[in-house]
Amino acid sequence: MPDSLTRSATLAAAGLVLLLPLSAVSCSAAQKALDCGNTAVRITNDVAQAGSAFNNAANDPDAAGQALQTLKKDLDQISRNSSDTDVSQAVTDLQTQVDKAQQAIDNKQIPDLKPLGDAASNLSKACTG
Repeated sequence: MPDSLTRSATLAAAGLVLLLPLSAVSCSAAQKALDCGNTAVRITNDVAQAGSAFNNAANDPDAAGQALQTLKKDLDQISRNSSDTDVSQAVTDLQTQVDKAQQAIDNKQIPDLKPLGDAASNLSKACTG
């Protein structure tokens, strides 16, 4: 009987050793998705803050530029931390829209924020999809 108990314990331990790497991979993928999702939420908030800054530009003209700089910083962070091609493309698209908004500000124009919001939404979808 002790022999079969030892054999059962050995088989259980071997099974656990085989399962641990698989669960570590799953946790790693889940953690990456969570990190990406959290950053996408932060970027969505950055876009909302940029919108508020643009709406309040008469009172605080520098706020819009500062909001775009925060957005750029967060985009750089997600770009460095993601190896997913869909996320990378969404970040590139959003960076393009941020650059267009910055050009409008530099030219003393009011930027169109709809493409910026759409690009942020696409990033959120890429992170969760």
